[in-house]
Amino acid sequence: MGDRLGCYFETLFKATREAECTDAAGSRISMDAASERVGELCHAAHDAGGKVIFIGNGGSMGIATHMAVDFSKNGGMRATALGDGAVLTCLGNDFSFDEVFSRQIEWHAREGDVLIAISSSGKSPDILGGVRTARAKGSKVVTFSGFRDDNPLRSSGDINFYVRSLEYGFVEVAHQAILHGILDVDMGWNPGR
Repeated sequence: MGDRLGCYFETLFKATREAECTDAAGSRISMDAASERVGELCHAAHDAGGKVIFIGNGGSMGIATHMAVDFSKNGGMRATALGDGAVLTCLGNDFSFDEVFSRQIEWHAREGDVLIAISSSGKSPDILGGVRTARAKGSKVVTFSGFRDDNPLRSSGDINFYVRSLEYGFVEVAHQAILHGILDVDMGWNPGR
């Protein structure tokens, strides 16, 4: 059996530590610079009376709802996740599943809000549609993706986080860890405490 769990955690650590960050022009930026910029965008939205909106599917929606609560409760920012089951199934049924986020963003987003779009594959049509609608509304966009390095979500945000792995578990846990890190550091965490 060996130390398979230890190897698992080493792989997870590597996937998280080596996540790649880019700006809207596709230029590489450091994790610290990307994280700081996300904090600035979220605080600016809140200070202007706006909000942070999270979207994702499946496990990514679990991350979205968790982080929306943490950004509100711990970070003191207005944040929400567009994951209500009744709304999602209504819109999926009445329009199409590809529109479950774009319709809600059309209704609720405004200029200066921040959309945080989470997709392991980076190619989910409903997530990509939500990003396009957020852009049309004048919202800022932050993306979290994985799997293939040419996924379309990876180049869709003002700030983009990409986890180089083909396995859902590593991508999802890395996304959640990075989001927790962004918020915790923004709230003042430092390694000296």
